[in-house]
Formats: sequence, C-alpha cells, structure tokens
Amino acid sequence: MTVLSPALGRAYFLLQAVAGAVWWAAVATVPAVREATLGGVPALPMAVLDVPLFVLTSALVAVGRRRAVHVLVPWILLITLVMVVYATVAGRAGWGAVLMIVSATASIGAAGLVLHGRLPGTALLKGPLGFRSAPAASTRTLLLATAAQIVVFWSLFLLVIPVPIALLEQRWGVHLELPVLLRVLGAVAIVPASALGLWSAVTMTRLGEGTPLPAAMPHRLVVAGPYRWVRNPMAVSGISQGVGVGLALSSWAVVAYSVAGGLIWHLVVRPEEEADLATRFGADYSRYRAAVRTWLPRLRPVPGSASRTGTRD
Repeated sequence: MTVLSPALGRAYFLLQAVAGAVWWAAVATVPAVREATLGGVPALPMAVLDVPLFVLTSALVAVGRRRAVHVLVPWILLITLVMVVYATVAGRAGWGAVLMIVSATASIGAAGLVLHGRLPGTALLKGPLGFRSAPAASTRTLLLATAAQIVVFWSLFLLVIPVPIALLEQRWGVHLELPVLLRVLGAVAIVPASALGLWSAVTMTRLGEGTPLPAAMPHRLVVAGPYRWVRNPMAVSGISQGVGVGLALSSWAVVAYSVAGGLIWHLVVRPEEEADLATRFGADYSRYRAAVRTWLPRLRPVPGSASRTGTRD
C-alpha cells in the first residue's frame, strides 16, 4: 500500500466517525464542550441531522461505501459554512468553527483518495496551469517578473490572508496568547526566511533562465546557491515566513495555516513538480534528488551546476 491510497482515506473517515461520536457524547454530558463548540446552536436538532449525516456516513465510507462520500462532503461543507458564519456573527462556538474547518479540509483530501486514489488539486497542475518552461526572455525581464511574483505572493500569503485569520481568532474566542519571547523570535525569523527566499529566487532566475512560477519554470536545472544545501529552499522560506508572521502576531491559527500550507504543498504540488523535473532533466535531476533532501539541509553543499534540459520546453 502506498502512503497516499484509498485505504488511507477510509482510515481517516473511520477516525472521523469515532471522533464525531465521542464529540456528540461530550456535547451531551459536558456543558463546557457544548458552549465552546456549539454556543447557542440547539444541540438536539443538530444531533438529529449530524449523527446520521456525519458520524454514520463517515463510518459507511470507512467500510467501503464510496458513494456515501457524495452525501458526507456536502454536509460537512454546509455545516462548516454555518459554524463559521455563526462564530463570526455571534462571537461564540469558535472551537466548533475551527473543528469543522479541519474536518472539511481533511475530508476533501480523504474523499479524493477514496474516489480517485489521489489528493484533489493535482488535476489543476496539468494543462494550462501545468508546469512548463518560461518563454525566452532577457535576464532583466525575468528578474522583473520574479520580483513582481514575490510582491504579489508575499503580500497575499503573509499579509492579506494572515491578518484576517488573526482577527477571526480573536472574534471567535479561540485566541491563545503566546509568550513575548516567541513573538520576538517570530518577528526576527522573518528576516532570514525572506533573505533565503530572495536568494533562491534570484539564483533560479539568473542561472535557470526562468522564474519560480510553475507556469514559467527555468530551462536549466539549477544546483547553485541555496539549492546546493536543500532541494526546495523557496518552500522552506515560505513556510518559515508564515510561521514567523504567526508568532509575531501571537496567532496559533496563522502558524497552523502556514504549516498546513506546507503540508498541502508537500503532498499535492511537490510530487507533480518533481515528476516534471525528472521528465525534463532526466538523470541529472535523479542524481540531484538522491543527494539533496526536500526539507532538511545538508551539512555540506553538493557541487554546483546548471544543466540545460534537452527534452522539452
């Protein structure tokens, strides 16, 4: 069995069925749990719908009834939307909204495994949105394009998304104040993480004749700069920046968002990107992949090079 397989998806839904049953038992017997996760939402009418549609349907998927996914996932998405709106308007049941967001995200992934044997999202990385080499252009043009990408994506993922998450954390009543030392360390960590991202982007653009964007990838396999130590320094940079921002904002939710983004990148984007690189650069990439790890830097850098693809553009 591969790590990502239909069996893993079914195992998740079994875990979800058990967790849902335990949660409903806690709602019925522990007032603090009921208030934290349901607030003023009537428990009995919700249970009448949710036990069969969430708990039992999750169990059905776990034992191999794949079609039950088509009932389960829409129900989870609906309840997630209801809980998010309720927590935002009422300022109550924030933990219920958090749990449903986690459940919805995991259920979508598990449903993809159960129905198709792969995580959702991989199909989006093919065709017009697939990995392909950048059009021929001067180094100056490519550097400008890379700079524009950095401004857009860093603004989006490090400001536009994290700030509302931190505000919702406060509004939902799920904020956990972090120690001042952690907040300072997070703010400080943003600087080297950003420097690593800039170093990686410039190295890839100048030596690879492309940009970090999947739709305009380099023409050369770049083994230089930070790529001599770790295979995906830009991903390391991005996740480190996000965690740093979360710590600086004293927001565990932003930290979780950053780590979840890294997990999604690792499971969904990375396999497709590496398959593309293996196709374009063949043995050169296979040797590089064997020598340099995805996340953990080497103690000693590998020899530098920048080999051009001879397969396709």
